[in-house]
Amino acid sequence: MTLGERLKEARKLKGFTQMEAASKLGITNGALSGYERNYRDPDTEMLKKLANLYEVSTEWLLGNNTVKKQFSDKDENDIARRVEKLRHDLQHSEGLAFDGEPMSEEAKESLLEAMEFGVRLAKKNNKKFIPKKYRTDEE
Repeated sequence: MTLGERLKEARKLKGFTQMEAASKLGITNGALSGYERNYRDPDTEMLKKLANLYEVSTEWLLGNNTVKKQFSDKDENDIARRVEKLRHDLQHSEGLAFDGEPMSEEAKESLLEAMEFGVRLAKKNNKKFIPKKYRTDEE
């Protein structure tokens, strides 16, 4: 499967039209079409943006199917539950402010993304401290 085919598949799985995805990425529909048809290759920064938007790894987009999963299914479920709790708390909190100004929905979403990154990083770093004799093959 080519990069373009993977981009198209990932976009469709997320339910985006080409125009919606291009708008979210800050590029033209023609540029995204070029990537999906393998007429153009995205630069490194655009590849990262595409992976983030479609919630896939850059390794998967590039065709490296041998990439080991970073987290087990149980860990992914734990992370999803924590992020959902954080989302609920953010949406139901009053008086949230950043730099003295009320937080916009976009700012709350950015904060949530940063918090998810933090949860994932903590989970990953915590695994390093589990004694080897207690680790499973997935860890």
